[in-house]
Amino acid sequence: MITLTKEDGPADLAGVTHMSIGVSWDPTAGSSGGVMGMLRRKKGTDLDLIAIAMHNGDPVRLAGLDSLDPMGNGSLVHSGDNQTGHGDGDDETVTVEFARVPPHVTSIVFVAAAYKKGSSFQQARNISFKVYDGTGGSSQQVADIWPSLLSSDNGCAVAKALRSGDSWKLEVINETGKIKQGDEQALMRFAAAK
Repeated sequence: MITLTKEDGPADLAGVTHMSIGVSWDPTAGSSGGVMGMLRRKKGTDLDLIAIAMHNGDPVRLAGLDSLDPMGNGSLVHSGDNQTGHGDGDDETVTVEFARVPPHVTSIVFVAAAYKKGSSFQQARNISFKVYDGTGGSSQQVADIWPSLLSSDNGCAVAKALRSGDSWKLEVINETGKIKQGDEQALMRFAAAK
């Protein structure tokens, strides 16, 4: 088992064949009470978990939004878009099967964003990222990453998987920043800077 923290630096994933990162959040009414607050909680908040495959710092594939299997071989798979945050457990996940990742992919950056216009981190509570080791068919949580509730940003670089010879390392990033909503190029530039 591996345990990950930002302070520990990159963790060696030798022996880890499958890994998942999940995001969960609770919808909130913000400062609205009464009927408006009830409607906002019912509508929920749309955050997005996106994995961006990189080749030497250049984004080449994106898993998330409307692309669930961007490699076409099951190596990087997104669970689908949860637009409300309602329900138990992870609201969105990305799973990596390292042996299938094409050799020219040198890293994968995992980003959570209030990507669609009208969504925001401030409309969500208890945002949490979990990292799972899914090797051997059972899923074991190895990290729980919590971004600050004080941030007014709309993006968070969660973690980065780095190719290291024949194996991989995983580094917790947990850094927030601003991403222009609805702008895929801005999202990829944000990931490339991590």
